Amino acid sequence: MAVNRILILDDNTANQIAAGEVVERPASAVKELVENAIDANATQITVVLEEGGKKRIAVTDNGIGMTRADSVLCLQRHATSKIRTADDLFAIRTMGFRGEALPSIASVSKFTLTTKPNDEESGTEIVLKGGEVESVSEVAVRNGTTMEVCDLFFNTPARLKFLKSTPSELSRCVEMIGHLAIANPGIAFRIRHGSIETLATPGTGDYLAAIAAVWSRDIARKLIPIEHESGDLRVMGFIATPDLTRPGRSHELFFVNRRPIKSRLLGHALEEAFRSLTPESRYPIGVIFVDIHPDMVDVNVHPTKTEVKFTRDGEVHHAISQAVKQALLAYGIVPSARTTIIPPTPAETTSLEAQPPRQFQLTLPSERSSMPSYATASPASPTQPQNRAAFSEMVDAVIEGFSPLETPPHPALQPQEVSPTHDPFEEQEEALEVRPRPKPFAEQLREFQVLGQARNTYIIALTPNGVAVIDQHVAHERVLYERLTVKRMSNGIPVQRLVLPLTLNLGKREALLLTEHIESFAKSGWEIAPFGGESFVVRAIPAVLVNKPYEQILRDMVDELVNQSVSRRLLVLQDHVTITNACKMAVKAGDPLGMEEMRGLLEQLAETENPYLCPHGRPIVVTISFKELDKQFKRA
Repeated sequence: MAVNRILILDDNTANQIAAGEVVERPASAVKELVENAIDANATQITVVLEEGGKKRIAVTDNGIGMTRADSVLCLQRHATSKIRTADDLFAIRTMGFRGEALPSIASVSKFTLTTKPNDEESGTEIVLKGGEVESVSEVAVRNGTTMEVCDLFFNTPARLKFLKSTPSELSRCVEMIGHLAIANPGIAFRIRHGSIETLATPGTGDYLAAIAAVWSRDIARKLIPIEHESGDLRVMGFIATPDLTRPGRSHELFFVNRRPIKSRLLGHALEEAFRSLTPESRYPIGVIFVDIHPDMVDVNVHPTKTEVKFTRDGEVHHAISQAVKQALLAYGIVPSARTTIIPPTPAETTSLEAQPPRQFQLTLPSERSSMPSYATASPASPTQPQNRAAFSEMVDAVIEGFSPLETPPHPALQPQEVSPTHDPFEEQEEALEVRPRPKPFAEQLREFQVLGQARNTYIIALTPNGVAVIDQHVAHERVLYERLTVKRMSNGIPVQRLVLPLTLNLGKREALLLTEHIESFAKSGWEIAPFGGESFVVRAIPAVLVNKPYEQILRDMVDELVNQSVSRRLLVLQDHVTITNACKMAVKAGDPLGMEEMRGLLEQLAETENPYLCPHGRPIVVTISFKELDKQFKRA
């Protein structure tokens, strides 16, 4: 006889199953309780932890509180004040909405809820153990709500044994609350672990003050604002200058409508924009807020609500990328001559072992001394046409018919207004403000007064704030790379066909890589075709290489492909051929340049999109401020 095997689980078992998805560790419980406090319009939230939250979690807020009926009902599954129908899921602006968190937490702990609304004389206290209500009583308490969780997972020992040590669980709790504090700077957060206060934010509404409290003032001082708006989509936030990075993604924070999320899409947008300006094997520090209409984002795709889906992924990706690029370019970032190695934190030591030491520090003009500008005018201003003409002879030989005047200034280099913010949370009277926006670096370059050339390698120039040293090879490489890229995307690179085709014999690895990138070589002016085995025939070369050892240059380019693929253990960048072409065509260290040629090079560098770094990531300009010189000569 057949036996019926399917039955409906009791509420307590169902709650414990839900708790397995929502409450993974103390930090998960803290997150849900704090988010409820935020939804209750609290302006002060205090979190007390014992043993990293494993023994006790208490979250107290000064929010609107709950009536007796609501406090009893909120502990039932799917009871919520945030939504009414399924249609409301596409218009969510609150942190919570499912009504699962409280019953799930209560089912695996000893739970006490104490609450009082502002307009009632007494409050309500409800005590539960393992999800079962033990008492409901009237109590005299202050306005707001306190939720206390003791002995988390006491009735599920299998889950309890997977918790980490007390310091590890505490760090997760502090990190999670720190993220919420940054997203809600108008709320004063306090965290106490035992008798020690581990985090305190001012709650003044100042984002930089909240970031300083969570991440330290040293990081907050390095942040520059970002902003981009397009229709119903707005991106704002802060990103650190490129000299301040991390070996991992621990300081990449993303918020969608103030909800902390994890998103590969947003992470890729941030890192892609960052890498294009400062190529490096480390990760940026950024706080990115995406404000978007609720019907354009789905927040109901993960039990912990840490993942979202966008209806227009590409638009969001583009907005973040543009916001970061424009901010970094507009803030006139330029390397300083000071050598700075950022000491790792203990948690980063292992990751940093494989990282090379930093060789330069990127600083902003606003950080340099404000010294009187030079009084002696240059014999010929860098903006005069003859300077461009003197150096253009080199460039015109590289790309026929291409005029640098055709390229308009990059929109990110246009000055924009920034409103500084004040931080009243600073000890004594020091203020933490958004740094004032200096001149775009392109404008600063045009103010450089060329003094001469050192070792036929470096251009020495006087600036209003000090002395600049420009590497002529990497500067010319940047100019050529951007022009080759533009030309390649329009009419193609001018080529010269060979009367006698060149036969090239390579090793197996070189042959494989050349075959893989043969289309990239073609876009860069090389006409190459397989000739059987590991042999290739070269029928045309870039026109600029007619009077140069083009065979050796081609072999060097292939060798660089091999070296890059080995050292990085990943696919070579698609534009690496263009980068190498620009490198081989640029003036070399040791090539003498005339004064007009040097001025022309600086003017053309000022018109590039990224005048800070060459395509390989090396700095183009290094500055020595007058303040630094005064210190060296004991004038300070």
